[in-house]
Amino acid sequence: MTAAGAAVLSLRLRDFRNYAELHLRLNGGPVVLTGPNGAGKTNILEALSFLSPGRGLRRAKLSDVSRSEGHSCWVAQADLTSCVGPVAIGTGLADAGDEDGAERRVVRINGEAASSANGLVEYLDVVWLTPQMDRLFVEGLSTRRRFMDRLVYGLDGGHARQVAAYEKAMRERNRLLKNANSASGADAAWLAALESQMAEHGVAVAAARRDGLARIEAGMALAAGVFPKARLAAQGMVEAWLTEMPALAAEEKLRWLLAERRGIDREAGAATEGPHRSDMAVWHADKDQPAAQCSTGEQKALLIAITLANARLIRVRRGVAPLMLLDEVSAHLDIKRRATLYEELLALGGQVWLTGTDEDLFAGLAGHAEFFTVSDGVVTPRAAVFS
Repeated sequence: MTAAGAAVLSLRLRDFRNYAELHLRLNGGPVVLTGPNGAGKTNILEALSFLSPGRGLRRAKLSDVSRSEGHSCWVAQADLTSCVGPVAIGTGLADAGDEDGAERRVVRINGEAASSANGLVEYLDVVWLTPQMDRLFVEGLSTRRRFMDRLVYGLDGGHARQVAAYEKAMRERNRLLKNANSASGADAAWLAALESQMAEHGVAVAAARRDGLARIEAGMALAAGVFPKARLAAQGMVEAWLTEMPALAAEEKLRWLLAERRGIDREAGAATEGPHRSDMAVWHADKDQPAAQCSTGEQKALLIAITLANARLIRVRRGVAPLMLLDEVSAHLDIKRRATLYEELLALGGQVWLTGTDEDLFAGLAGHAEFFTVSDGVVTPRAAVFS
């Protein structure tokens, strides 16, 4: 295994999707999982995606990940090399929910309980592409916003915490607005405190997005190869303010706006303005065309190019490449782009997990990757033989 990137050396699953038990030992290099649709290839990638903050690459409810109702507490454990050295990470669904009865995810790092999954960013960056992301540029903005924030997680170590803090303050404000007594001075003071938190964290989130996307765009402009270059921008009210005024002025403006909109937000049942409503705009740079107007193949190529650029920047920042999860990425690439993709992945030096139904698509990784066949939840190592 090269020391240039994060790598999973051991993965254990229990009651995760279609796996009652799974234990894989790995050498730290690229991993190729092949087998028919529905065999459980993506389930393994999903388990690995839970080594990072958030709800995994499918954004599933924690209980939906469980193998069955009778086995509700799934577990995923990994021993890996990280940017700070060897680390053991375990995560899963807690036996009991939080104080509100909501599902709760537990995380252990080297055997010690972590306060939240956000602490995982200190050890590991995980990036992924899935077939569901192929429509990223034409579907709702919430999906693009989440993708944008995941890009920034690897470039700004505090971004995940800022996003979480902003969203927590926003949820508490929403609850207070719903139940508040407008005549209560205590409620007004509490609302003001929450709005101050939203303003502080919200402006930090918007600033990190602007900086992160600018760095990715600059990195793509310098890259050679067959994948297209993109222009990127974080589009939102607060992001626009930051082009016109200092961050402290933007905080004060957002704080004032939130206070002004309490009545509107009470009626709506949600905060109607703020960085939680921002979008990520993407253009095909060479064609000067919005990504949404490009062909399906061009959109896929843009996604791959953005992901590779992000991975290169993460390696520069952290000193190690991220863990990459690429689900069915190779299937719709021509031979030249597929070869270039594999060359770039190997040059990055981190561990990449790839899935597909046709083993021949991965001939370019022969001699570099470990190959496994997946069938009905059974994972079998094999020596790859290409026609």
